[in-house]
Amino acid sequence: MSVRVRFAPSPTGRLHVGNIKAALVNWLFARKAGGQFLLRLDDTDTDRGRPEFAAAIEEDLAWLGLHWDAFARQSDRLDRYRESAEKLEASGRLYPCYETAEELDLRRKLQRARGLPPVYDRGALKLTEADRARLEGEGRRPHWRFRLSDRAVSWPDLIHGPVTLDLRSLSDPVLIRADGRVLYTLSSIVDDIDFRMSHVIRAEDHLTNTAPQIDIFEALGALPPAFGHFSLLVDASGEGFSKREGSLSVGQLREQGVEPLAILSLLARLGTADPVEPRAALADLVAGFDLSRLGRAPAHFNRADLDALNARVLHLLPFEAVRDRLGIEGAGEAFWLAVRGNLGTLAQAKDWWAVVEGPIAPVVEDAEYLAAAAAELPAGDLDGGSWEAWIARLKTVTGRKGRALFHPLRLALTAREHGPEMRYLLPLIGRTRALARLAGKSA
Repeated sequence: MSVRVRFAPSPTGRLHVGNIKAALVNWLFARKAGGQFLLRLDDTDTDRGRPEFAAAIEEDLAWLGLHWDAFARQSDRLDRYRESAEKLEASGRLYPCYETAEELDLRRKLQRARGLPPVYDRGALKLTEADRARLEGEGRRPHWRFRLSDRAVSWPDLIHGPVTLDLRSLSDPVLIRADGRVLYTLSSIVDDIDFRMSHVIRAEDHLTNTAPQIDIFEALGALPPAFGHFSLLVDASGEGFSKREGSLSVGQLREQGVEPLAILSLLARLGTADPVEPRAALADLVAGFDLSRLGRAPAHFNRADLDALNARVLHLLPFEAVRDRLGIEGAGEAFWLAVRGNLGTLAQAKDWWAVVEGPIAPVVEDAEYLAAAAAELPAGDLDGGSWEAWIARLKTVTGRKGRALFHPLRLALTAREHGPEMRYLLPLIGRTRALARLAGKSA
């Protein structure tokens, strides 16, 4: 069977790093196997879903480079879910229930008080036709539950290994709400069947959902996909991420100048024993991906690690990767190669362009030394060897060495204590500006 996997977010908020972890793992798995990656919008929750969030999901994935091979919206497939529900009802596996939320909560409290697990008691199955007619006459509308098999379900989880869960320890899941809305459990399974998903790879908070879902797959006459559950992504305090306000969204990271490859390089290795390394291309992440390397311990996401990795990614990027994003007229490859090693974000390149082009207010630490240095500045156009030749000459002429030799020059030429190597900056600054700055003039 060819590999087909999916990422299925609901458009109820902006994607956060936990969502992207799920998307990335599936995308890498598909690409490594030469398979297909489906983006499915689980947009049937009309109370919380928003069109702008749906658009943002597509925009964020495209910005990250996680392009999909197929696309679907659950809101376009409501008829298929109803057909599947009717099939389950006809086979006796889907049954109507009339308890209110308050009644169910009271039952659970009574069960706990008696030391029993709070599992639905299937009281609705004892109702007669007359009972149901009476309840509906009172204005009640049923929700619909799937009757689980009385057995244990086992599956070879791709990350956890062999897993067994007894369905008798679980409540029959609700598949259709009282307002007629099909819930995720049924719609997702129908989609996985219709789109021929070979693998479902997701976070381990879905692990206990897998056994009843396998039961539903089989009740619909379908072979379940292979399942794999990777560890949850948590923040520095151990809390999980969510789409609620305050969680770190991809949109926020983008606005703050974080590179897509920094996000992906970090998330690809979190949850594994492998070291986090910057990657300059998605192809490098695909080549190094191995699902078996994902562990079961929570993966801790630290923003400081991301910022540090962002700088390392920028240091690797060739000029072609940033040419259209620099936003600096006149900046070429020589400038990029000179400054990329000193950037935390791409936007900081503009600060160094301002240093190169000027005007700046030079910092004069030793006017006499700078005058001597100006006299020894190599003639003609400055190039990659000019700085070393200049420093060597000044060392001989002035007897200076180390910091006393080069630091006053850096301050005068850049007005900065630190920065890119001067052998790269000097040719960009040019002879005319260099002489003016050595004389203490703004240039």
